[in-house]
Amino acid sequence: MVGGRSWGDRIFSASNVIIMVIVMLLTLYPFWFSIVNSLNTGDDLVRGPIFMWPREFTWASWQSVMADPGMLEAAWISGSRTVIVTVVSIMYTAMFTYAFSRPYLKGKVWYAAIGFTSMYFSGGLIPSFMLMNWLGLYDSYWVYILPGLFLGFWNVIIFNANFKAIPDALFESAKMDGANEFTMFFRIVVPLSKPVLAALSVFTAVGVWNDYGTTLYFTQSPHLQTLQYLILKLIQSTDAIEQMANIAGANNPAVAELYSRAQGQGEVTAKTLQLAAMVISSIPMIMMYPFAQKFFLKGVLLGSLKG
Repeated sequence: MVGGRSWGDRIFSASNVIIMVIVMLLTLYPFWFSIVNSLNTGDDLVRGPIFMWPREFTWASWQSVMADPGMLEAAWISGSRTVIVTVVSIMYTAMFTYAFSRPYLKGKVWYAAIGFTSMYFSGGLIPSFMLMNWLGLYDSYWVYILPGLFLGFWNVIIFNANFKAIPDALFESAKMDGANEFTMFFRIVVPLSKPVLAALSVFTAVGVWNDYGTTLYFTQSPHLQTLQYLILKLIQSTDAIEQMANIAGANNPAVAELYSRAQGQGEVTAKTLQLAAMVISSIPMIMMYPFAQKFFLKGVLLGSLKG
């Protein structure tokens, strides 16, 4: 024993620190790589990728992305959708779960059966497309909002474990004072469930912000494109032209010229635009985590354990 701790404990702690540092570096470095390459001139990137710091620093690619009206419109669609769906769906799911957690709810077995079935089976893409079209949601902003107002039964399970951990004496006391179900939910359940609400809000916001499938399958208007879908199109279009150029080879001047125009020249190229767009689209979610961090771990634990 050295200083109250055995050498085995010290080796174990040091190994944990080393492993976590390696995992942290492997997680953060791709993001850092995207930042430094997006802040470099496009012509200089032809010499090879940058790994630590820009060789020729410039904000040109970031300025081009921010000045693009289509990108700004897509950011507004993604941002407004994320805020609305996160706030409304969290409260809607929490209200449903509060009712589901009460022992006097009638038909709870049927609700549970339907909920668990929905976790493992879905209608599929074609029935979903037909449903959206039949409801008049296709190519509408509401296709981003209404289908996402319920988070899914997995979140109900997490909420349910947390709500059941609240002492029944609080509800009994509130009932004796004349409180109804809405009063007990907003005055007792919500204040005592802030960690779980914050944790699931983070999960929901990240999922909604990164979603591009809804835009891909259920919209066609250029004014309804989300930021992630716009970035996907930017990457795919550049990759398609690059593949065409590789197939045609240097013997086809027309294809070579097309590829050169698509890649761009000077400070801004297709590669730097891709990287800048990806980094900029990640900033809102990165900024959100510090504000929710103090609730995050506690919320996950409270939602996983009863009592």
